[in-house]
Amino acid sequence: MSNTFFDSPSLLLTSESVTEGHPDKLCDQISDAVLDALLERDPDARVACEAAVNTGVVFVFGEVSTTAWVDLQDVVRQTIRDVGYDDSEVGFDWRTCGVLSSLKEQASDIARGVDAAIEARERGSEDVYDQIGAGDQGMMIGFACDETPDHIPLTLWLAHRLVQRLAALRKSGVLPYLRPDGKSQVTIEYEYGVPKRLEAVVVSTQHDPDVRIEQLREDMRKLVIEHVCPDDLLAGLEEDKIFVNPTGRFVSGGPASDAGLTGRKIIVDTYGGIARHGGGAFSGKDPTKVDRSASYAARHVARNIVGAGLAARIEVQVSYAIGVAQPTSVAIETFGTGKLPDADLVRLIDEHFDLRPAAIIDRFDLRRPIYQQTAAYGHFGRPLLDLPWEQLDTVDALRQSAGLDG
Repeated sequence: MSNTFFDSPSLLLTSESVTEGHPDKLCDQISDAVLDALLERDPDARVACEAAVNTGVVFVFGEVSTTAWVDLQDVVRQTIRDVGYDDSEVGFDWRTCGVLSSLKEQASDIARGVDAAIEARERGSEDVYDQIGAGDQGMMIGFACDETPDHIPLTLWLAHRLVQRLAALRKSGVLPYLRPDGKSQVTIEYEYGVPKRLEAVVVSTQHDPDVRIEQLREDMRKLVIEHVCPDDLLAGLEEDKIFVNPTGRFVSGGPASDAGLTGRKIIVDTYGGIARHGGGAFSGKDPTKVDRSASYAARHVARNIVGAGLAARIEVQVSYAIGVAQPTSVAIETFGTGKLPDADLVRLIDEHFDLRPAAIIDRFDLRRPIYQQTAAYGHFGRPLLDLPWEQLDTVDALRQSAGLDG
């Protein structure tokens, strides 16, 4: 991307998002609701909770090691109710759906690597942050850019806000014909790396059967698209590039129309396809799983570097070996925007950010029930949620170390 993004006079980039009623997102919320319920009672719980939904039924399965007990039926049903599935005519009913579960303990061979990292088991380290090993191998990605105040790509920033607006209009009763399922998609033309205009906008929303498609499209245009998208970008959007329910009908939705599964919207969860993705999903996993905690830490690194003015755009990759505390690698890509050489930025990361799992958990206080709120509309760029990994708390220290003060 460094050879095309800022060098291209015309480049189209696209991101999508989905509402909380999308079947896959419903599963993410169920998984994180179970996680939160367990962490509330047992902060040291080890949780890898998956969910699947289909017509009239929810499956909850995975590995859980905990001293706590939760009413799984109640947690699942309340989550479904809060999303808005309260009638089988809508596609799901929290009162009458079946809830099946199959949960077992975390495998002992995995647990031993988390309980005592190789640094403690084999090398005798007494450092408190060397005591916990990574819960799995893998590479995690953090990204930030200066396109939006929240340091996420503009395409995704708009896509999230379109579906959030759908949910707000539905829940407030302003558009009572809306149903919980829905999607958005935003394509923006960039000119030498700067957003120039909207190329296309897609909004698809589930609705009651008696609403006229003409009325729905007018409402979506005026109350959703024009409400969310900036006027300067809208000015270049051609009428035939606005797609609202392009099939003409979206009555059947949710689990009755499409099976759902935890972790199947990982690009919606992260950076909208604008940055790479490590591959691991977040929802349903306790913070010893670096799929989640290290992705949050990498985002924290990236956002603080952009916030400090050390780069306008940065992608941070961190990799781990199972049962090992120290990352196996840290690498960055600044797309030609770095104010310092990459090697110097990596040195600053090593100086200011401890990326061992136990250090990440401690820095962000991750053994607490804060996760269900992230399970729809993205894990990053959420200023109203006060997420600890979104804090710009290292900006001054980075600038001072880089010699950029003043």
